[in-house]
Amino acid sequence: MPEHTPATAQKPATAARPARQPRRTSAVTSFLRNAWRTLTAMRTALILLFLLAIAAVPGALLPQRSLNEGRTLEYIEDHGTLGEIYDRLQLFDVFSSWWFTAIYVLLFISLVGCLTPRTIELVKQLRTPPPLAPRNLSRLPHHAAYRTTATPEAAADEVQRRLKGWKVRRSDGDGRVAGAVELSSERGYLREVGNIVFHFGLLALLVMFAAGKFVYAEGMRVIIANDESPAFCNTTPSAYDAFRAGLLVDGTDLSPFCIKVEDFTADYLPNGQAEMFTSTVRYSEEVTTTDPGTWEPYRLQVNHPLRINGTRVYLQGHGYAPRFTVTFPNGETRTDTQQWQPNELQTFLSSGIMRFDPPAGMYPDLAERREQQIAVQGLFAPTAHFDGTILSSSYPAMQDPAVAIDVYQGDAGLDTGRPQSIFSLDPDLIESGALEKRARVNLKPGESTTLPDGTEVRFDGADEFVNLQISDDPTQLWVGVASVAMMAGLVLSLMIPRRRIWARVTSDDDGVTRVDLGGLARTDRSGWGREFDELRDALVASAVTAQDGGSDARMLPGDAAKDDNSAKGDPARRAGVDAPRKDDTR
Repeated sequence: MPEHTPATAQKPATAARPARQPRRTSAVTSFLRNAWRTLTAMRTALILLFLLAIAAVPGALLPQRSLNEGRTLEYIEDHGTLGEIYDRLQLFDVFSSWWFTAIYVLLFISLVGCLTPRTIELVKQLRTPPPLAPRNLSRLPHHAAYRTTATPEAAADEVQRRLKGWKVRRSDGDGRVAGAVELSSERGYLREVGNIVFHFGLLALLVMFAAGKFVYAEGMRVIIANDESPAFCNTTPSAYDAFRAGLLVDGTDLSPFCIKVEDFTADYLPNGQAEMFTSTVRYSEEVTTTDPGTWEPYRLQVNHPLRINGTRVYLQGHGYAPRFTVTFPNGETRTDTQQWQPNELQTFLSSGIMRFDPPAGMYPDLAERREQQIAVQGLFAPTAHFDGTILSSSYPAMQDPAVAIDVYQGDAGLDTGRPQSIFSLDPDLIESGALEKRARVNLKPGESTTLPDGTEVRFDGADEFVNLQISDDPTQLWVGVASVAMMAGLVLSLMIPRRRIWARVTSDDDGVTRVDLGGLARTDRSGWGREFDELRDALVASAVTAQDGGSDARMLPGDAAKDDNSAKGDPARRAGVDAPRKDDTR
């Protein structure tokens, strides 16, 4: 019986193997690659920059918790549900919210991913010679041709000499047209350099803003503007009325200096609008110096900060600090001057409180002494206007000051140990009866009121206070450098066009040297044609001069130089015009 060979053994040895299937990219890899390409596109960076600007709008329109928590809480309370929704959306903490941070980080990544390949490409362009001349120069937006009896090499040398400052590539017979001398030139690389510098400046600005949040320190201090007010020394955060700093600042390395406010002057227009605020101060970098009279004087004004070792002192605001004197039944007195909060910025009608503790030896029992504390709460008007007994202010300058006050006696909360507002009394103390109202009066400077137990409360007038803001941000210099770089890059990218000029020098049919010029703007063509015309006219003029008056130098018709038909009025050129040629037209 014949043997049966297995089917697998019957395949010929020369059978072709099946082609290998290309390995498929996973869906996750494709998604990540496409996402990265989209994120690093310049269009995406512009969209993110626009979103960042829109996201910052709520931070300018709504009170921010980091700046004024009390005003933020008041806004939420006044607007009810809407305020609570805003709070959940972090609209009161815009610049520290997760969505603002996400936009910020995405913009940073987008700019880095976009600028890196563009920078590499620019470096390659700077190292790469200009491209060869096109085969047909007459098709370019700018074209001109002329003849000269100079040799092709001499004509090419003249063109190359006129292209000084351009990046030139010369081909002696090895270009696109065999046997012709071709020149390729390019200029305007600074346009792309400026574009990249602008975007790197923007990137540096974002980095400095982010870094500044880690190393900045900022505080506010209210100082009464008179000779009796003590100097303020920038040595510890506890010296401030309000202080905040970055995560890397603990307040132990503040720039040391002391400042003393001597006076304050506000200039107002007749309608009450503020014109200028000025304060005379003295400062010293030696905190151990005890005589402010030896310190350096400075005239502090709005938008004219005092700069001390990189720290800026701003005159941010001002107001009034009424002064009261309380005379207790035993004849002892207590005098205090306290800043009150302006409620109306147009007239500086202000509200506030004062608390006075009775003398220590007057009431030996601590509980009895606590019940004899004096609290004054009311309104201050720098220029008083009365509607009956209702006080208002008619002008922001202190021309006719007066106060409308309620005088309380009892437990004012001075020794409770709990933080209290300096502008309003605790309503729980009044409602519980711990504080009882003893008088309600309107007073002018020098006038007083007497309580039932013989305590006298006198209004002595008011002083002005200034609100100083002290800011220290080590990144401010680099923010300025980045801003200047952005502006310089923007000017370069807008003012400098990227353009190319080619020249081809050949011998015509009759043995005369022919020079063809072509120009092309790689970006905006607006305005750069004049440069091409000037180069063409200079080359033609030099050829005419070299040939004894120009009888042999001829400008061929149909070129870019004659778009305005200016040759019609030029006899010398009109005399040298050749017959029209097909390849001379644009």
